[in-house]
Amino acid sequence: MSKIEEKVESLVKKKIENIGYELFDVLYLKEGQDLILRIVIDNEKGITLDDCEKVNNEIKDILDEADLIQEQYLLEVSSPGIERLLRKDWQLKKYIGERVSIKLFKKDENGNKSYEGILSQVTDEFLEIEVKEKIKIERQNISQVKTVYQD
Repeated sequence: MSKIEEKVESLVKKKIENIGYELFDVLYLKEGQDLILRIVIDNEKGITLDDCEKVNNEIKDILDEADLIQEQYLLEVSSPGIERLLRKDWQLKKYIGERVSIKLFKKDENGNKSYEGILSQVTDEFLEIEVKEKIKIERQNISQVKTVYQD
């Protein structure tokens, strides 16, 4: 997480939780010419457009007042979606037992650049997934982990 993402998370997390949502993630990124601050929310019932609007209205003044981002940016509030990007330990641990897709920065010793399987273990050093057998993947080699939607 970038420093801006961390600061924004600490600034809005309580407010979002107090109105009944989980702060799933904060992403500060560039898409085309635009800088985007994406606040990803969740709850057990799922997220609607009304939920996103409600959270947006609750946090926009807090963010404007804090003035953490000097550049002009777009504030986006969204759901994590069906296939969720897992960037934090608590997210990874929450999805143990679920099917995930793991992308690597470069090919590993087996010649693979990605894996898909059941997430079975999360440590500071590695993630373990079950494909045909259990495979340990060093976290420093992982570029992305996402849940995989299954019908």
